[in-house]
Amino acid sequence: MKNRICELLNIKYPIFQGGMAWLGTAELASAVSDAGGMGIIGCGSADAECIRKQIKRIRELTDRPFGVNIMLLSPYIDEIVDLVCEEKVSMVTTGAGNPGKYMKRFKENNIKVIPVVPTVALAKRMERNGADALIIEGTEAGGHIGELTTICLLPQVVDAVDIPVIAAGGIADGRGLVAAMALGAEAVQIGTRFICSEECIAHQKFKEAVLKAKDRDAIVTGRMTGHLVRVLSNNFAKKLEEMEREGKTIEEMEEYGRGALRAAVIDGEIKTGSMMAGQISGMIRDIKSCEEIILDIVKEAKDLSKNIEDMMSF
Repeated sequence: MKNRICELLNIKYPIFQGGMAWLGTAELASAVSDAGGMGIIGCGSADAECIRKQIKRIRELTDRPFGVNIMLLSPYIDEIVDLVCEEKVSMVTTGAGNPGKYMKRFKENNIKVIPVVPTVALAKRMERNGADALIIEGTEAGGHIGELTTICLLPQVVDAVDIPVIAAGGIADGRGLVAAMALGAEAVQIGTRFICSEECIAHQKFKEAVLKAKDRDAIVTGRMTGHLVRVLSNNFAKKLEEMEREGKTIEEMEEYGRGALRAAVIDGEIKTGSMMAGQISGMIRDIKSCEEIILDIVKEAKDLSKNIEDMMSF
């Protein structure tokens, strides 16, 4: 499974852990890295000192490569950028914006930059700005999303750029890995599946909600406002839909949702919290260690690839 991504980041398997806010801790990221993937500390809206502690902790837990996911809309964005440069983090992924403003500093500190992009146009711009690779995230993913599906966006971005592309959204097993690579990806990023890992600190009630989810339970809120977020359906999501129909402002809806993600994933408030999870929830039926999850994905992908090769031997 060696390719440009594995060589670029010195990882065994082309599998990234998504930078999930509140859940992308040193414990989860180190477990993914130790299993041969790319563990990622999720900054979310945390301040720099909080993330500094996570970086220190992951270096105590593993000597394998890891990354940091930076949300560009964070109120602490400048401090976070200073921190990753000071700590000489080897790689960052970025979301919720354009990292062009910080690209020079990242490069000066030998930090590899992999932005999350939802369109072909932004993918081209990020390549021109010096991105080392790209993560394309389809609408199947949990949390903040765009409108394009992974299966349609991925090959268009692969055809438009020369740098490696990582696929995200709707991937949780070996079949998804093989499908993404068939469409040109050189790695996949997985979030929702790692919620149901032993090392993830998500509340047990939240994990159980993911395990119980069916194919149509991961819905999208914010369509009327243009701020799309995929969550598992509950009272919180229904209230947001009601507020949209009533014509509430984006500010009013944001105020209602303040603290709702932590309430669900950490405190277990699965009725009134924001249960961000992807459509792949309907396929997840067990809780395993990160090592088991990754090795299962790799084995299934290898077996499936062999079967495809046999079938294509005309």
